[in-house]
Amino acid sequence: MDARELELDYSEVYRYLGYRKGVPEGEVRHVVEQCVEDLVSQAELKSVARRFPLKFLGDNRFLIGDMELESRALSRNMRGCDEAYLMAATIGFAMDRLAARAAAIGRMSRAVIYQAAGAMLIESYCDALNRKLKEEAAAEGKFLRPRFSPGYGDLPLAIQPELFRVLEIQKHTGITLTESLLMMPTKSVTALIGVSPEDSHCVLQGCESCSKTNCSFRR
Repeated sequence: MDARELELDYSEVYRYLGYRKGVPEGEVRHVVEQCVEDLVSQAELKSVARRFPLKFLGDNRFLIGDMELESRALSRNMRGCDEAYLMAATIGFAMDRLAARAAAIGRMSRAVIYQAAGAMLIESYCDALNRKLKEEAAAEGKFLRPRFSPGYGDLPLAIQPELFRVLEIQKHTGITLTESLLMMPTKSVTALIGVSPEDSHCVLQGCESCSKTNCSFRR
């Protein structure tokens, strides 16, 4: 998949930049559009996704493949599912390079815009991958639950090493994990998606599936 094929939601870029209502005019809008174009032209999209059996163990504990997890929020999200997709995706190092170059020459506003554009682009890429997985499941008469990432609700970042092991993320995407459990490139995502035989609780996504209420980027 090429980044030019993705849906570019400029309203999301403006939201990340703090524009809660409306669209900026003039120079700001021009610079944002230019930064998005820079990023889209240089992004290198990579992903991996696999489906595993899901087994509930009780007390908010469950197995996805051979990976045991415990999370009240994810347990609620996965209730009624018998399988789950594990996925990882990245837009590559383009955003990191562009933002670093802009900051190095004192163009801090552009560096911030590249960060916002990168956040929009990785979400758009994950949404596109999600649609493909949804179509794959639908062909079998199954349905997907909302995408759920480590760091949402009570699902800790501490599960990242296990996700990297099970999916062989570095091998397939080039994403690496730091000692502090942050991913490089920075605009990378890991996620779990429940697969259910029933079409229930399958409409929430993003902020609606997260229990955190003190996030400045919450919609």
